[in-house]
Amino acid sequence: MIEETVNTAAPVEEKKLNFLEEIIEEDLRSGKYESILTRFPPEPNGYLHLGHAKSLCINFGLAMKYGGKTNLRYDDTNPVKEDTEYVDAIKEDIKWLGFDWAEEKYASDYFDQLYEWAEDMIKRGLAYVDDQNQEEMRANRGTVETPGTDSPYRNRSVEENLQLFRDMKAGKYADGEKVLRAKIDMAHPNMMFRDPILYRIKHASHHRTGDKWCIYPMYDYTHGQCDSIEHITHSICTLEFDVHRPLYDWFIQTLGIFPSHQYEFARLNLTYTLMSKRKLLELVQKGLVSGWDDPRMPTLCGVRRRGYTADALKMFCDKIGVSKRDQMMDLQLLEWCVRQDLNARSNRYMVVSDDPIKLTITNWEPGKVEWFDCPLNPADPEGAKRNVPFTGELLIDRSDFMEDAPKKFFRLKPDGEVRLKYTYIIKCNEVVKDENGKVVELKCTYDPTTGRDGEYRAVKGTIHWVSTEYMKEIEVRNYDKLFVKEDMNDIPEDKDYKDYLNPESLKVVKGYAEPALVEDNTGIAVQFERVGYFHRDPDSTPELPVYNKTTALKDSFKF
Repeated sequence: MIEETVNTAAPVEEKKLNFLEEIIEEDLRSGKYESILTRFPPEPNGYLHLGHAKSLCINFGLAMKYGGKTNLRYDDTNPVKEDTEYVDAIKEDIKWLGFDWAEEKYASDYFDQLYEWAEDMIKRGLAYVDDQNQEEMRANRGTVETPGTDSPYRNRSVEENLQLFRDMKAGKYADGEKVLRAKIDMAHPNMMFRDPILYRIKHASHHRTGDKWCIYPMYDYTHGQCDSIEHITHSICTLEFDVHRPLYDWFIQTLGIFPSHQYEFARLNLTYTLMSKRKLLELVQKGLVSGWDDPRMPTLCGVRRRGYTADALKMFCDKIGVSKRDQMMDLQLLEWCVRQDLNARSNRYMVVSDDPIKLTITNWEPGKVEWFDCPLNPADPEGAKRNVPFTGELLIDRSDFMEDAPKKFFRLKPDGEVRLKYTYIIKCNEVVKDENGKVVELKCTYDPTTGRDGEYRAVKGTIHWVSTEYMKEIEVRNYDKLFVKEDMNDIPEDKDYKDYLNPESLKVVKGYAEPALVEDNTGIAVQFERVGYFHRDPDSTPELPVYNKTTALKDSFKF
């Protein structure tokens, strides 16, 4: 008789599709598209930040999931603010995150085509040259409740508009003297449709086209057409662009070109964090941070220098998901993801940097050195080891000793015992103070029977240490939040965002490390045992290695 085997294991719950995945799966199922093509369209006027990481994970992630591709296309239509420095930095950040693009494109690749379409709109009576200045156009635009007022130049003839536009292109007018506007409806309930500007005059050299052009297309005129030229199937952007979508569609329909379509998701808002490129640039220019890659900055190069990993950022983006509703994400969730990733693969070392106290083992044989093979990562006890020298003169953190200790203080105290990590149990016999009453030395004895291969004896406290004879001096940069306000998107009118800069965001201290630390060239943040994760900084020299605090070892946050 054959017994039927019953599977009692709980079924694995499938992850629910987000709204973008639902759209793409339906588009592929219905045959609307045979494959998908997304794009990541940064403006090269600054460095990518954590908000861009979410967009990158969505655009590249969706394409990868459904067997499609993603283009990298620079929105380089404002030569005054753009630079090849940013172009190169953006590519470096994308590659660091582990993504690769199908084609590298630029809006400037399409300047000729965009100009031809603009002339076509003029010929069809759908665009005109306006002589009003910025203030006049703003005043005549109306409000949500009241319609706008037609420009006095709105009814110029096709011939006059063509000639004026060509003269703009030829450089006959100064910046701001004229613009080209679409002729739609100055009473339209959607303010975006009230004769939006298509081209403005900017006599500025472009990082790719040089001085070929002195007129440059606006974002709303450029973006959808670039998507269309590349046959982008799903143009995915953040929620603030939803009001632009009808105009995006209008240009494509009016020009009769490939019907790319825009979809919006909620942007990333993070507590104690500012992600405005304009404001981040101001911090750099005013010297309030050391540069775009300052480890306090939310830029990808900044968090990379701090020790965050690409895998941790991807984990974070996966945890927060994709939605249509803006929400404030807790910075602690990001740090939780960083710890989860680093805990599994970072090497461990002992470092003392908290105003150390000298600890002398009085019954240690003078000149004796004992080397302990210690695991680089306790998750793999049989894996790689590092050699740690143990001598009779050590340093410990001041916080690991208390002279008048409460009952539940399980670190070192007079007549108390602790284990020195990886080695022996010691007992504090004498406390030495200077003339000001500050503890400067602890004289202890060790129990030689309690070593790794000796008898087991339990004590409640274990502390870390370094040997004064072999220790390496390092610089430790302890970073904290750059801002003290939780919601940096909600600044009162009478305040400036810089009023909320955290004066305690960086504290530099001296540290003393076991020798193996400075030989670690993995490029991954390491764990200072019992303290936190730290990453070696490019400022390091052979004489003085520098370590940036990545994140604390523990936090109250739970996911």
